[in-house]
Amino acid sequence: MRLRTISLRDFRSYPELDLEFPDGLTCVIGENGIGKTNLLEAIGYLIHLKSFRAADNAAMVALGSDRAIVRGEGASKGRELLIEAEVPRSGRARVQVNRQRLQRSADLAAAARISVFAPDDLATIKGSPGLRRDFLDDSVVALWPRQDDTRRTLVQVLRQRNALLRQRGGRLDADGAMMLDIWDERLATAGEAMGNARLSLVQDLAPYVNAAYRQLSRRDDRVSLQYQPVWFADGLEAALQNTRKEDLRRGASLVGPHRDDVVVMLNGAPSRTHASQGEQRTMALALRLGVHLLLTERHGESPLLLLDDVFSELDRFRTAALFEALPVGQALLTTAVALPVGADPAMVLEATPGTVSTVRE
Repeated sequence: MRLRTISLRDFRSYPELDLEFPDGLTCVIGENGIGKTNLLEAIGYLIHLKSFRAADNAAMVALGSDRAIVRGEGASKGRELLIEAEVPRSGRARVQVNRQRLQRSADLAAAARISVFAPDDLATIKGSPGLRRDFLDDSVVALWPRQDDTRRTLVQVLRQRNALLRQRGGRLDADGAMMLDIWDERLATAGEAMGNARLSLVQDLAPYVNAAYRQLSRRDDRVSLQYQPVWFADGLEAALQNTRKEDLRRGASLVGPHRDDVVVMLNGAPSRTHASQGEQRTMALALRLGVHLLLTERHGESPLLLLDDVFSELDRFRTAALFEALPVGQALLTTAVALPVGADPAMVLEATPGTVSTVRE
């Protein structure tokens, strides 16, 4: 995707902002807390229709205003795109693409793609399995937008099955068993579809992550991804039957894709427990770059790459390696520290309170 302009009105710290972007790399410099991330968040919102900071609508609307406006012009695969979002403090945002009301977020994900790396991505390596599941599923939907329906169905079926388990209070009569059989079948269908999509992603993604990590670390390390759910062998429906008594006792579904994990290995050991902080941060960045490169190959066009505070906790060698590893295409990068020697971005912007101005073109 190529983004030419962005216009913001009452979005976080920006009462009014209009910017144009060149091809290649744009660096946004400025002190911490000055609003650099707010700019990337707005750009990310245009495509994902959610904040990569997990913020709700109210947090994105400037104080004293009842709504924020985000507008971007660009192109994807030769198609001109005008994306306009009106974000109220509460309720659903109104989004138009080329002056037509957007009906499904998956349609926008199929039309334009972006990749986002943020400081919180370190938690993908260090944090709970749920964060890694979200990373997998977000990547699955980016690669195959129709899987968004599978993801939504899985969430809905789990909610209904868990509600039934809680209602039964640990006991199951004939009617309850029949209803649970129905939800088991639906959960198995959606869950196996999502599990197989995750497995395909992991298999396709692993070599890209390995190559990105080696380039960033400048070491001959070996990275692998392991996704082997316990229910794969006999199928999810059989696994649900095996855990039914315990599910009833605890009022929750204890097996399925919502309980799975992907293990990120570095030289044969789990990076969550055996890698240093610097290695973990490099690994988190390699995961994002790997997905970015895979999307570029599969869709024939590089996604817009957003890198927020990417130099944080990277030493000068890895910082220089990152600049060398930046893929072809348009990218926006924020930093509170000096750019490395030899860096030659297409544009440098400076963020100051409430605005962003051009330093160099």
